[in-house]
Amino acid sequence: MAAVRVSSRSGLPSLLLYLGIGIAIGQDGFFDVKFDNAELTQVIGYAALVVILAEGGLGTKWKEIKPALPAAVMLSLVGVAISVGVTAAGAHYLVGLDWRQSLIIGAVVSSTDAAAVFSVLRKVPLPARVTGVLEAESGFNDAPVVILVVAFSTKGPVDSWYVLVGEIALELAIGAAMGIAVGWLGSYGLRHVALPASGLYPIAVMAIAVSAYAAGALVHGSGFLAVYLAAMVLGNAKLPHWPATRGFADGLGWIAQIGMFVLLGLLVTPHDLLDDFWPAVIVGLVLTVVARPLEVFISLAPFRLPWQEKALMSWAGLRGAVPIILATIPMVAGVEGSTRVFNIVFVLVIVYTLIQGPTLPWLAKALKIADDPAETADLGIESAPLERLRGHLLSVAIPGRSKMHGVEVGELRLPAGAAVTLVVRDGKSFVPAPSTVLRRGDELLVVTTDPVRDAAEERLHAVGQGGKLAGWLGAGGRTGSGGSGGSGGSGDVGRAGPHAAHDAVHDMSHALKAVKRLGKTGGGGPKSHH
Repeated sequence: MAAVRVSSRSGLPSLLLYLGIGIAIGQDGFFDVKFDNAELTQVIGYAALVVILAEGGLGTKWKEIKPALPAAVMLSLVGVAISVGVTAAGAHYLVGLDWRQSLIIGAVVSSTDAAAVFSVLRKVPLPARVTGVLEAESGFNDAPVVILVVAFSTKGPVDSWYVLVGEIALELAIGAAMGIAVGWLGSYGLRHVALPASGLYPIAVMAIAVSAYAAGALVHGSGFLAVYLAAMVLGNAKLPHWPATRGFADGLGWIAQIGMFVLLGLLVTPHDLLDDFWPAVIVGLVLTVVARPLEVFISLAPFRLPWQEKALMSWAGLRGAVPIILATIPMVAGVEGSTRVFNIVFVLVIVYTLIQGPTLPWLAKALKIADDPAETADLGIESAPLERLRGHLLSVAIPGRSKMHGVEVGELRLPAGAAVTLVVRDGKSFVPAPSTVLRRGDELLVVTTDPVRDAAEERLHAVGQGGKLAGWLGAGGRTGSGGSGGSGGSGDVGRAGPHAAHDAVHDMSHALKAVKRLGKTGGGGPKSHH
């Protein structure tokens, strides 16, 4: 916990602090703890990676990642192949490793680390298109890389390239199918079966995600892809008690990262790293300056992305604990020279994490593609099911930059079947009137029937981002989401019919009333304009 605090205050990547703790405990450190069990490290590392991928998938928004899927798939397949080939060639010709060791290193370091990417990108205000591609890539590319590392670490001749491609395609397809199926079944069950305690929902969500990994692995598919996709389906299913679930998953993710990094620090022998320092720097330079840019620009050539975004993606190929864990596979398999491979990967990850992580925000600003961090904040809404009444309680917190500030309760125009029943302000609760003006920091309790829950949530989000004229101004999405008798409306006025037209007139009425109150109207009240 202290290391988390120090890393957040100092700007140092937390990875380095956790590894430092493990090294300090280890045989060259203060406590002289001897630990050299690569097999146990690999098992625990796999388990931690499952939790980290689950946490990342739960936090991935489908609306942001959907446009990025084709680009992420290209980076995870074509891009990985390019990165492995270029990096392996550099390791062979510049460092002098044999081809098997070079190919293992190329495959190991070609996987961007989900934990590193998720933790850094959520602090850097980048466009949704860029973060969507990078997050999806880090979630997808573990699967083909694991298959390659296992293939290169097998004793005997390596399979032909077309056999490897076929195996990768088959395992990815099976893993994707299992992940989506388990995620859909799990979300359906959690939305239709009320658990006896709210604290069971976070446990159930993580259990379903881990079950997706197990199911994918048992049928010889990619378990890593399965757990990521299952978690993404669960994360976008609007499950009950969602903020509590996200907090629980975030805590498990921290535990997995800390435990994994400390264990890897224990496994390494620091005095053995000195001989492999410069080879690691050379291989990392080839990877960062040559392989990664080629991977990005060639893979994304079919997509119309500005060169600035491609340049940032080239620099944002962050590595973390995943390559170090994958480097234990040849050690467990007994590949000749696997200890040196592990040491090179370890040094490479430390050096280039220290360089790339802190400079990523600076590069985003230099390329002028960083979003404004002061943009309107979204609302936090938590849902608790009322099974017998077929209703829901929505707990709505109004943040500091929400445009719901100054809006009257009646101006929310929630659909029929939804109502604000309680307001908590400055520690005191009261039942609001239609004319009650909402303020920043208020907490609202909204009761809604099951058929109009989605429409009520959409209207609340729209007002939070666009104010009382959200539907009229087009902010937050659908024009006809409010006042439609619970139907939720359609995508625009033309398709929404008379309900949307009525809403537009209603919004215009509110606008004219506001202008009149400010004394800026030229006469003729709202009725004449109706």
